[in-house]
Amino acid sequence: MIGIGVDAVEIARFRRSLERTPSMRERLFTAEELDYVAPQSDPVPSLAVRFAAREAVMKALGVGLGAFGFHDVWVTRATSGAPSLRVTGQARVLADAAGVTRWHLSLTHSDLMAIAYVVAE
Repeated sequence: MIGIGVDAVEIARFRRSLERTPSMRERLFTAEELDYVAPQSDPVPSLAVRFAAREAVMKALGVGLGAFGFHDVWVTRATSGAPSLRVTGQARVLADAAGVTRWHLSLTHSDLMAIAYVVAE
């Protein structure tokens, strides 16, 4: 194991941030992620947990905010519904340098909190 990371996002606070700055959606999330959440009646919990996943990857790599761009890491879904990570760009460079060959991801959210747990192997 290279590292673990966990991040929790308060959904109400994240919602207020998105309402205040609508351009955050495109700045933080890939088109694939935005397409995935678009049909949902309330996409904010799904967006919040995806944001938490990026933060958890940073923690698993032992780096801070700004070490890579938000579009360098995103959450994708298998046909089974299982989430997984796509890691590209500078995030991939950092992961390769750390020896990461595999990622494990668990996501959950309630009405109040969104939590992502990442293991870099």
